Amino acid sequence: MSTRTPTTRRLAVAAAAVLALTLGVTACGSDGGKSSGSTASSATSPDASAAGSGVPKASGTVTVFAAASLKETFTELGKKFEAANPGAKVTFNFGGSSSLATSINSGAPADVFAAASPATMKTVTDAGGASGQPATFVKNTLAIAVPKGNPKHIAGLKDLTASGVKVALCAKEVPCGAAAQTALKAAGLDLTPVTLEQDVKGALTKVELGEVDASLVYRTDVQADAAKIEGVDFPEAAKAVNDYPIAALAKAPNKDGAAAFVAYIQSPEAKQVLTAAGFQAP
Repeated sequence: MSTRTPTTRRLAVAAAAVLALTLGVTACGSDGGKSSGSTASSATSPDASAAGSGVPKASGTVTVFAAASLKETFTELGKKFEAANPGAKVTFNFGGSSSLATSINSGAPADVFAAASPATMKTVTDAGGASGQPATFVKNTLAIAVPKGNPKHIAGLKDLTASGVKVALCAKEVPCGAAAQTALKAAGLDLTPVTLEQDVKGALTKVELGEVDASLVYRTDVQADAAKIEGVDFPEAAKAVNDYPIAALAKAPNKDGAAAFVAYIQSPEAKQVLTAAGFQAP
């Protein structure tokens, strides 16, 4: 037994070593399989997350009531929105924000309201007409629109009060009119216009037609109409900056479309179009 015991012990140690090595290799193989599975899972997870990210999509008709000053940019963005949402169609009703708000509160069928001032949006929210909290998506400031060549040599607000200068303003209840009154007050001026228009496009048209020598409109309108008129900046405009809020409406016939359009207007693509047109980031 004394000669067999060492041999037996050596065999037992060798067997234990082999067993340990085998178990180690198996364990490594098992961990490798788990790591591979975990990697595959994490690789597919972002795709799965993106697929179910809840990015709003639209179909059917989306009716948008929007301030007149948004006409050019929203018309362009409407086409881009339709391209990104096959099967969707955007229809617009552009006008003075105050009259649009009145129409919405009177039951006009609309999905989205984009106003040129928080005050006009408040008319809708106070009546329970908005779905959720309105979001400010751009800002806008005023400029003086004059005919090409600026025949009256208007350089600032004070020149609008000179004898013989005919001026068009927006009505006081319209955001561009309220902003004009704020700017005039900041300048300490009292101005009597020859006409009061119900939206900014109306005031701009008076200049285009040569019916007035100047009008107070948004800088974005001057930029959009640069082929026909010129713009004059004035420092008091900084006192009359308008926030533009947008909201889906509580009684929207197309609620999914409304949510999708509101989200799109706040997207980087839409902001690029809006700022290129002269709007300011909120």
